[in-house]
Amino acid sequence: MRRLFLISSFLTLFAIGSSAQWKPAGDKIKTDWASRINPANVLPEYPRPIMERSDWKNLNGLWNYAVINKGEHLPAEFEGQILVPFAIESSLSGVGKRINQNQELVYQRSFEVPSSWKGKQVLLHFGAVDWKTDVWVNDVKVGSHTGGFTPFSFDITAALSAKGANQLVVKVWDPTDKGPQPRGKQVSNPEGIWYTPVSGIWQTVWMEPVAGKHIENLRITPDIDRNMLTVKAELNAGCPSDLLEVNVYDGNQLVATGKSINAEPVEVSMPRNAKLWSPDSPFLYTLKVTLRSGGKVVDKVDSYAAMRKYSTRRDADGIVRLELNNEALFQFGPLDQGWWPDGLYTAPTDEALCYDIEKTKELGFNMIRKHLKVEPARWYAHCDRLGMTVWQDMPNGDKNQDWQYKQFYYGPEMVRTSESEAIYRKEWKEVMDCLYSYPCIGVWTPFNEAMGQFKSVEIADWTKKYDPTRPVNPASGGNYFPCGDILDLHSYPEPVMFLFDADRVNVIGEFGGIGMALKGHLWNEDRNWGYGDLKGKEEATEEYLKYANRLKELSALGLCGAVYTQTTDVESEINGLMTYDRKVVKMNADALQKVNSEVCRCLDNPSPAKSSH
Repeated sequence: MRRLFLISSFLTLFAIGSSAQWKPAGDKIKTDWASRINPANVLPEYPRPIMERSDWKNLNGLWNYAVINKGEHLPAEFEGQILVPFAIESSLSGVGKRINQNQELVYQRSFEVPSSWKGKQVLLHFGAVDWKTDVWVNDVKVGSHTGGFTPFSFDITAALSAKGANQLVVKVWDPTDKGPQPRGKQVSNPEGIWYTPVSGIWQTVWMEPVAGKHIENLRITPDIDRNMLTVKAELNAGCPSDLLEVNVYDGNQLVATGKSINAEPVEVSMPRNAKLWSPDSPFLYTLKVTLRSGGKVVDKVDSYAAMRKYSTRRDADGIVRLELNNEALFQFGPLDQGWWPDGLYTAPTDEALCYDIEKTKELGFNMIRKHLKVEPARWYAHCDRLGMTVWQDMPNGDKNQDWQYKQFYYGPEMVRTSESEAIYRKEWKEVMDCLYSYPCIGVWTPFNEAMGQFKSVEIADWTKKYDPTRPVNPASGGNYFPCGDILDLHSYPEPVMFLFDADRVNVIGEFGGIGMALKGHLWNEDRNWGYGDLKGKEEATEEYLKYANRLKELSALGLCGAVYTQTTDVESEINGLMTYDRKVVKMNADALQKVNSEVCRCLDNPSPAKSSH
């Protein structure tokens, strides 16, 4: 390992002088943002807006990398440089190389700890790494993690050097579709609706100093009916006398405050006319959270919250509707897969990450279905700020060809191995935990189209009990079991309600998929896929308007929400509202904005509610 350190240190120093030599790999189409990347300052924005501290250090940039056989010792030499946090298969990594289930990816870089952090504990954070991660600091193993979509961190204080540079080594194994883990749309042989693998680090790596006692997580729950905001701070350690204080601000004005001891949640009585969050008025309160121990301030974090409520209720016509803030709202938005031609899972810049949400808003939608992927924290913060409700999917996974089927009264379900089931439950809980406090999250969706769907009733019931503040869509377009809050149909290309459940909310979770290939903006020049082969903007717009107007008719018959496929083209799929490189909106934007706004407001004058559901 000593030899590894010396060679790696040399490569790290060399990297400083070689930033200008970094360039994207391959010849696929790219977004305009790709050309604006500075390897010395990659994704520099604070990565966790829901719980922010002022002092931190970004570790993104050029790292050394090597691909080794699974189970081999860490390498003595490295193959070259990779731009973190872009997956090795991506163009923006500068590598563009595939790995398989029999290989592991090793990263290395050196870092220094600021002298001002002396006496503090140092946390090393990973936004997301796909899939199994092992981490060493100065040859000391500091932690392991499994899961490709959620953040994790390690306290590395005891492994740090007293002075000078520290060596960080990260090893990752990702079997893609050859393993039992959640993987979303990744497959070893991409085609049609299946895409390029994403292995290794794909979100920001960063460090921050904290006190011996500090806040690890905030669980924020608004209650507009009681005019109450509850903040549960999860601490790394504590004693009964530790005091937690939450101050709530409207801009710069303090409007409410609350305190607790004995690890109790802080219950904050909000102003009588608290401002409610909605897509039309996405108001966010600023939170300042302080932890005191022994009478001294030991930790402070900044956060935010929204007063809003997601629920379902039966209206005067007997239809169970989705509600926001106790009022019926038709939720309409695109299927958003969050893929990029240059960064795959990772947007080239924060501006790019925000662009898709801004464009969705401009086109008149009020919701996004985040499809089989979990985004970086900043994406959800942008949705909170811009006013965009999110239906959040759990990424599907496991080796689908190995499934066994078991026939139930309502339909077939897949039978997972005990290992596969345990992985799913662990990672779904982690997804819900890391996204719980974001105001934008409006619906949880554990399964999609029977992809890995198992124990549907049990999983839906557990999801609802774990988070009773949001409706649960047990299976979007999948096997239909009498559970959860929503019946979700997939109907291509035209939206059709071929089933109806009088006791649940009825939505069309996917429709449309209008196919139109624009030369010069294609991932593949041939082998493209979509519904139809429309030849231009006007023809595609006409088809879209026909489908959108049909939604207004269906809303009167009990339809409560709909999802159009999809935000952008993705690899061989050419059915996006925008091209994959985000350079062209493929339909008439003004016409879409008008009709989408009409759909979103089709329940603005609802009949009075009969009874709660």
